[in-house]
Amino acid sequence: MRCKPLSLVASLVAFACLGGCAANADRYPSLAIRDIERVSGTFDVDPATAEPPPTLPASELETIPSLVAAAQSAHQRFIAAAPSARRQVAAAIGANVNDNSWASAQVALADLESLRSQAAIPLGDLDRLNAEAAITFADSEAVDQARAEVLAMIEEEDQVLAELRGRLTR
Repeated sequence: MRCKPLSLVASLVAFACLGGCAANADRYPSLAIRDIERVSGTFDVDPATAEPPPTLPASELETIPSLVAAAQSAHQRFIAAAPSARRQVAAAIGANVNDNSWASAQVALADLESLRSQAAIPLGDLDRLNAEAAITFADSEAVDQARAEVLAMIEEEDQVLAELRGRLTR
C-alpha cells in the first residue's frame, strides 16, 4: 500500500505539534490551589445586633396540635384493633391459604395497615412544615417535637404489624 505524500506530511506535522505540547512543562504554572486561594478566617455575629431566626406563619403553627391529635386518634384506633387482629392471626397460624381463618387474619392485618396509614397522613403534613421551616431558615423546634411524637406512634404500629406478619408466615 502506498502513502500519499500529503497525508504523510500532515501526520508528521501533527506529531511535531503534539510533541511541543508535552515539552517544557516547567514553563507553565501548576493548577494546584495556591495558599492565597485557600479560604480562612472567621465570621462572628454580634448577638446584640443579630436578627432572631424567622418563625413559621402563625396559621401553620396552629395546625400542629390538630395534626398530633389526628395521629393520636388513629393510633388509639390501631391499639384498640390490635388485640382482635392478634387473635385472628393466632387462629390462622399453620392454616392453609384457602382456609377462612387465614383470610380473616389477612383482612385484620389490612385493617391495621389502614389505621397505620391514617396516622401517617399527619406525619406527611408535619414533614411539609419541617421542609418549609428548613427552606425559610425558620425555627422548627415545635414541628420537630410533634414530628418525633407522631413518628414514635408509627414506629410502634410498625413493630406490631411486623410481629403479626412474621407470625402468620411461619
